[in-house]
Amino acid sequence: MPLNLEKLLTFKVPPVEHSYGPRDVMLYALGLGFGQDPTDENQLQFVLEKNLKALPTWPLKMGYDPYWLRDNDYGLAWDHGVHGEQTVVLHAPVATQGTVIGQEKVVDVVDKGEGRGALVYSERTITDKASGTLLATLKQTTFFRADGGFGGQRERKGATPPHAIPDRAPDLVCDLATRPEMALIYRLSGDINPLHADPESARSVGFPRPILHGLATMGVACHALLKMVCGYDPARIRELSVRFSAPVFPGETIRTEIWQDGHVVSFRARVMERDVIAINNGRAGING
Repeated sequence: MPLNLEKLLTFKVPPVEHSYGPRDVMLYALGLGFGQDPTDENQLQFVLEKNLKALPTWPLKMGYDPYWLRDNDYGLAWDHGVHGEQTVVLHAPVATQGTVIGQEKVVDVVDKGEGRGALVYSERTITDKASGTLLATLKQTTFFRADGGFGGQRERKGATPPHAIPDRAPDLVCDLATRPEMALIYRLSGDINPLHADPESARSVGFPRPILHGLATMGVACHALLKMVCGYDPARIRELSVRFSAPVFPGETIRTEIWQDGHVVSFRARVMERDVIAINNGRAGING
């Protein structure tokens, strides 16, 4: 069944109500590797109920239905989809408990051509159920490798180029190790795609073993920014954008290279064991 462009652009995705509490916030942080040093008070504030804080990337797990693009009416070969880009824009402080409404929609679709895939651009807003306050806007690009050639537009109108990494040596570098079981913990926060847990599923799509979730790699890079730029104060990060460029295998070490230019921080994440860039064109908006 070919991609159904009209359905993708017009179908109103049902809103998702999501209630969460400190346990969810802590489990998410543990799934990103926080607490590997259980005596580090900077990390403990994200994994211990005493003075608990939520990470700036926690809204990625709010109000989310991981299966919404698998509706057969869309005509997408969802098992061939990979995460391409992700942006988090925070409009209010991230609370450690609450009830929110997530509202997803497709905002654009680009046809890369037969055999070259399609790009689906989606946006999710997170609002507080009680007050209606907009808490976060999440923008995502998903690359569907098997869905090109449906006759759609070849370029996105008004598209902006990827954020450019400065042409100089990084100002700061942070190495953070991932653990072999990291994807198994991270998936408990909502993304249970077998690609990240089941060896047979990973092999069926060309990987030798399960890979780490792209959003988990983004969370590790966020940890590096918190540590090196923000003094572990999550309120200082107001926006994060990344492009995913290569997978990470659980157990590998992620080196985040950081460039500071006022309130804009550029970054990329490199897998040290294989010397490949896993996240590129990273941009963070920093308060203070």
